[in-house]
Amino acid sequence: MSGDGSSGGARPVLLIVEDDIGLQRQLRWVYDGYEIVVASDRAQAIDAVRAHEPAVVTLDLGLPPDPDGVTEGFATLREILALKPDTKVIVASGHGARQSALTAIADGAWDFYAKPIDIDALGLIVARAFHVHALEAENRRLAARNANAGFGGLIAASPEMAAVTRTLERVAPADVSVMLLGASGTGKELLARGLHDASPRAQGRFVAINCAAIPETLLESELFGHEKGAFTGAIKTTEGKIEQAAGGTLFLDEIGDVPLALQVKLLRFLQERVIERVGGRKAIAVDTRIVCATHQNVDAMVAAGRFREDLYYRLAEIVVRIPTLAERSGDAGVLARHFILKHAKAMNAGVTGLAADARAAIDAWGWPGNVRELENRIKRAVIMADAKLITAADLDLDSTADDADALNLRAGREVADRKAIRRALARAEGNISGAARMLGISRPTLYDLLKSYDLHG
Repeated sequence: MSGDGSSGGARPVLLIVEDDIGLQRQLRWVYDGYEIVVASDRAQAIDAVRAHEPAVVTLDLGLPPDPDGVTEGFATLREILALKPDTKVIVASGHGARQSALTAIADGAWDFYAKPIDIDALGLIVARAFHVHALEAENRRLAARNANAGFGGLIAASPEMAAVTRTLERVAPADVSVMLLGASGTGKELLARGLHDASPRAQGRFVAINCAAIPETLLESELFGHEKGAFTGAIKTTEGKIEQAAGGTLFLDEIGDVPLALQVKLLRFLQERVIERVGGRKAIAVDTRIVCATHQNVDAMVAAGRFREDLYYRLAEIVVRIPTLAERSGDAGVLARHFILKHAKAMNAGVTGLAADARAAIDAWGWPGNVRELENRIKRAVIMADAKLITAADLDLDSTADDADALNLRAGREVADRKAIRRALARAEGNISGAARMLGISRPTLYDLLKSYDLHG
């Protein structure tokens, strides 16, 4: 289900929280224009909000185990709004319970209706709630788009990224598959979202799945869904990511990690635009746009037989290469200032900018972890900084060595050693053995260097 209360471009979702079985049936029949989800108590209601993200909820304040009171109803209201503040909750009040309904509205409920129910009147309230929710969602989407100068909210000033965004802006209206190639941390998912938002499918769902993060045995079920009883633990029929993205965009991150056996099934979907759930026999037509990404060399994988050539050409109708942060002239400084504003507001409002040595260190650093590494360093520096300006030490980066240092071989070697060790540790994510292998030295030698240079592995 999507955050706007629609089901992959289908009917909007209405959650009815009501413990009266007869009334549940009546409301199901009346609201045949919506996708109805029913809950009988608070736990079921919260599970339904998490699973379906309904735009509108009708809530009877009298729920078990307190059907004659309002404590469970108010608790349910608070939990729904804590999970999804934009949800329109319409509360039910019985005769003489008008004050409870008004209190609920003061606590965030959108409207109320009196029992016994006037179906026509409630229908108008529900329809108006869906209309207002849709308008608010559209306003938020437009405001977010206007607030970001860059494509998809991308923060960049470099000509290298300008070329990338121009390409994506041209490609967005065309219903073609796009492959984004770039190192980890370069913003591939952000660009994929921007591509979706700039496309005619913007009103549909953007569904992302990291193919490398899901075990091979589960990936097929995640993508294609499964029927009840298809395998141990399949207690109900479940839609896969492809179905969830119907009418929208499916983003397959790290597509290079999809096993060969599953590549065949993915190719069939791309050719015929139909899927079969695991354990199912029915062909299900799905209309979704595919955007994929990987940090791997797909051409080499095809040559080695680890990635199907026919699948590659289906996925890579348009190929866009994303430059690393080191290749984006000037963007590191622009992004650093953006991240300072973002994190200082949340964690240390006293920090206002970068000291001269920090600016020099940011420009000189190679950023092996790309934008993700830069944000992590800025976030840490904002927390640790003692002054208004972040220093190179706060970033755990060396400031640029001056000419006198360059003439001293011992000092020059130390600067080079420090830089190489830090880069290796960053690439190995702090793993000493992995960093030592990259540096071509033994673990004891690396430990000695860490101690000698007062570095922390």
